[in-house]
Amino acid sequence: MRLHRLDITAFGPFGASQSVDFDDLSAAGLFLLHGPTGAGKTSVLDAVCYALYGSVPGARQGSGQGMTLRSDHAAPGTRTEVRLELTVAGRRLEITRQPPWERLKLRGKGTTVDKAQTWLREYDPTTRAWKDLSRSHQEIGEEITQLLGMSREQFCQVVLLPQGDFARFLRADAEARGKLLGRLFDTRRFAEVEKRLAERRRATEAQVREGDAALLADAHRMQQAAGDTMELPELAPGEPGLAEAVLEAAAVARATARELLTIADRRLTAAESARAATGRELADARELDRLQRRFAEARERAARLAERSDAHRAAQERMERARKAESVAPALELRDAADSEHRRAAAAEARARALLPQALADAGAAPLAAAARRAAEELGGLESARRDERRLAALVEERAGLDRQERADEEVRQEAETWLADWETVRTGLQSRVDSAQEAATRAEQLAVQRDPARRRLTAARQRDRLTDDTEAARQRALAAAEDAVEARAHWLDLKEQRLHGIAAELAANLTDGTPCAVCGATQHPAPARKTAGHVDREAEERALTAYQTADELRAQAERHLGTVREALAAATAEAGDTPTAQLAEAAEELDGAYTRARATASGLHAAQEELRRAEGEREQRVAAQQQAAVRSASRVAGRDRLEREQALLEEELTLARGTAESVTARAAQLERRAALLTDAADTARAAEDTAQRLKDADARLADAAFRAGFDTPADAAAALLDDTAHRELQRRLDAWQTEDAAVRAVLAEADTADAARRPPADLTAAEQAAADADRRLREASSARDAADRCRAELDRLSAHAATSVRRLAPLREEYTRVARLASLAAGTSADNERRMRLESYVLAARLEQVAAAATARLLRMSAGRYTLVHSDDRSGRGRSGLGLHVVDAWTGRERDTATLSGGETFFASLALALGLADVVTDEAGGARLDTLFIDEGFGSLDDQTLDEVLDVLDALRERDRSVGIVSHVPDLRRRIHAQLEVVKGRSGSVLRQRGAG
Repeated sequence: MRLHRLDITAFGPFGASQSVDFDDLSAAGLFLLHGPTGAGKTSVLDAVCYALYGSVPGARQGSGQGMTLRSDHAAPGTRTEVRLELTVAGRRLEITRQPPWERLKLRGKGTTVDKAQTWLREYDPTTRAWKDLSRSHQEIGEEITQLLGMSREQFCQVVLLPQGDFARFLRADAEARGKLLGRLFDTRRFAEVEKRLAERRRATEAQVREGDAALLADAHRMQQAAGDTMELPELAPGEPGLAEAVLEAAAVARATARELLTIADRRLTAAESARAATGRELADARELDRLQRRFAEARERAARLAERSDAHRAAQERMERARKAESVAPALELRDAADSEHRRAAAAEARARALLPQALADAGAAPLAAAARRAAEELGGLESARRDERRLAALVEERAGLDRQERADEEVRQEAETWLADWETVRTGLQSRVDSAQEAATRAEQLAVQRDPARRRLTAARQRDRLTDDTEAARQRALAAAEDAVEARAHWLDLKEQRLHGIAAELAANLTDGTPCAVCGATQHPAPARKTAGHVDREAEERALTAYQTADELRAQAERHLGTVREALAAATAEAGDTPTAQLAEAAEELDGAYTRARATASGLHAAQEELRRAEGEREQRVAAQQQAAVRSASRVAGRDRLEREQALLEEELTLARGTAESVTARAAQLERRAALLTDAADTARAAEDTAQRLKDADARLADAAFRAGFDTPADAAAALLDDTAHRELQRRLDAWQTEDAAVRAVLAEADTADAARRPPADLTAAEQAAADADRRLREASSARDAADRCRAELDRLSAHAATSVRRLAPLREEYTRVARLASLAAGTSADNERRMRLESYVLAARLEQVAAAATARLLRMSAGRYTLVHSDDRSGRGRSGLGLHVVDAWTGRERDTATLSGGETFFASLALALGLADVVTDEAGGARLDTLFIDEGFGSLDDQTLDEVLDVLDALRERDRSVGIVSHVPDLRRRIHAQLEVVKGRSGSVLRQRGAG
């Protein structure tokens, strides 16, 4: 990462706009940022951090929503803004950030808050122009963090080196060092592993205890099922041996339950035998009691039959008279039918005569029939007049129809004249619509031909824009892959050269006295070469070679992908040309709009043509209707004269036929009613005479039938008859008496019943009591047997369930033992962990060892080879080990605590530690190149010689085009470092003054 330019407006102590040209300052490699206390030196570094991460370093972040970034010296209308231009990962970017701003409202009084704004742009070297990438806070933050490969905390420790923090780091205990290293190297995943292992241990322990509790619950249920025959083990959940004790107690309980079941089976068999014997005795007693009661009941029924014998004989006599009267029943029914028919005929005759005139009320049937014939003859003579009357009505209706047709034809003529008067105007308008739609259809076809090429060019242009970005990204990846391959190859060659230099020590490692040397053949080895610090073996060289081969393959893949993307970009550019995408999109949109409008207008062509065709057809219909109406009107004149003459003749004839009636129809109705009344009266008179004769004949036949049946009068025969209900009831009573008499006689004749009657009465109560006692004993034995069987089955089920639980818990117990051991080992509480070092501390110790090694390389130069930083795993007091840091003094050869260093020694030791930590964190974050570093204060504690040595070390950082900015107000540094950025404070805010290396 290299900084190029920083622009600050209304930020911190800077009220006006200020600019920093880092390219000019970095030309000499070292530059100085100085100024009086409180002027704003640290605010320049805060602006860099804010531009990159949207917030300032944690120590100056403040509380609540963050510190107030806006300058108190800024003008009310000036908005706070920070713009940083830098190169990172081969890409030149520009980041602009504006924090939230409370400003005056444009309208009205009061203030309003504008939201924070962020812009990210990238410089395109091919077009030599800046292009916008994003305006999203989240997207820009993720992009910058990914490119830098470090968080804000890591950036502030690696790029903005705060010396006070590292001086405290030197003197801090293991816990404080662990917190700082944990933030920088993000070892939360290892702490999470410790936490997950502890949680897993607690979870498996809870599952084991839960399984043991369930096993004890099964044991309690088995004890409840077995009663007092089972003893529970006195063990708590989780204690060893619980499962074996429960299974052993269950086996004893199952054996006892089987013995009790055998005893219950024997008792049940004995009870069943006793129950069968008492059952047979009870059946015999019940049968004797039934027969004795049957004989007694038969004697009682015989006595009741003797008491009803007189009533039985009377019923037999009544049934005999009814049988004799049945021969007279047909004559009685015939006489009743004749009487009913005569009464109906007489009533009908009376009703018919009541409707006749008084002169014919007492006439006989023959005169009435003659009068009816005369009325019918007169009615027949009116038939011709009735037809004439219907013809006259038809003539009147026909004339009315002619009048209606005349009026309708007149309306048709007038409507046709009105419509035809506007025909030319209507036809002209419809024809104009048809012509417009045809022109639009032609225009739509032309636009359709132009639209497809425009769409293809727009698609190609969009692909061209996308592939331009993809080409740049592929080029950057190819460059990065090439750099990685070159660095990997250089690293491999360096290791190979180092191994060749130390090959003698590697060969000497396998020498043994008495064994010939593989190089010289000597059997004595008085001074074999020794491996020095940093010796490279074969495995390291081979790993470097493998890394180089992998990087070279990635480079080849990146170059192939770049070629593919460039070919696609060339094809898209050839199709789209150089026209901007927005212009092509606008042209395509205009063509689409014109095409849509033309299609919309052309879509009405068919409708307009149909409407014109319908209008022309309607015109022809109206002209034809007008002509036809005139023809019909002329033809109706002759028809109307003919109808008037025929109507006059018919009216004269009908006047004679109607007589005094209103019409011929009314006269015919009168005659029809008269003929009908006379005919009905004649018919009813004849019917009454006939029914009177049939009634007289029926009376004679009834008297003769009653005499022959033995009855004095027909009335006596009618009284002796029985209806169906009475006959069935009387017959039922006779049959029931006979059935009861036969049944009683049969029972009294039975030998078993008579024999039982002679025996002593049966003792049914004693037999039932004995059977009940036997039933009770059988139920008790059966219940006891079922209970024993249920107990045995429940114990078998619970024992099987307990055995299954024990088998299921076995792997869980093993897992718990394994997880508990790992959790204790990771937490540092296990006896196997001799140094009581937690997993996270172990990882941090490895990182601290790397930091100490990297810091020592610079500390040796700063201290003229005197001091070396070493990492220690020793425990301090009762705490855990792993994060100790000591300094080795070459003058004394002893190792001592870093707290014994003097002020100046502490400064360059902490500076060396900060630089070493920066290198390690950079490698840990992904190896992003850091071309610009800042070192904050601490130089005032150094003497001239030590200051020269420190500056030499910092000057060595300029290797490979790296620049270092020193933040200090030490006057001697102003003479030693020519490139300077001075912060000058004043009443109106601070300003920046820049001086380059020249």
